[in-house]
Amino acid sequence: MAIIEGFEDVQAWRKCRKLAKTIYKQTSHGSFPQDFGLRVQIRRAAVSAVSNIAEGFERGSNKEFHQFLSMAKGSVGEVRSQLYVALDVGYLEQKHFNRLFAMADVAGRLIGGFMSYLEKSDHKGPKFKKTNKLT
Repeated sequence: MAIIEGFEDVQAWRKCRKLAKTIYKQTSHGSFPQDFGLRVQIRRAAVSAVSNIAEGFERGSNKEFHQFLSMAKGSVGEVRSQLYVALDVGYLEQKHFNRLFAMADVAGRLIGGFMSYLEKSDHKGPKFKKTNKLT
């Protein structure tokens, strides 16, 4: 079994981080900046996903981690829904929508898979070894 030393080792966190970065870039162009509400909401949802994975990991228990993964998965779903709105109102071209939606879909699936992993009754979940990455 792999040892997860920090939330940065969680593949779902890495995918959500990339999703958030891409959402920020995409919402800085075209008509998006003019729609303050949607722009802020989709950015917050993307940041919420990556942040909840980190916070859940740092809580130190699999039960709490699972709960925060659930919130992260919900935030990724929120991003996907908001992408549809952005497409429908013309803020995103279809190709950009497809790329972002695929990124969000992968992130959501990874989170869901990790949640299933933690739920398995025949083991206690991943082994956590918290270290200070700066040293």
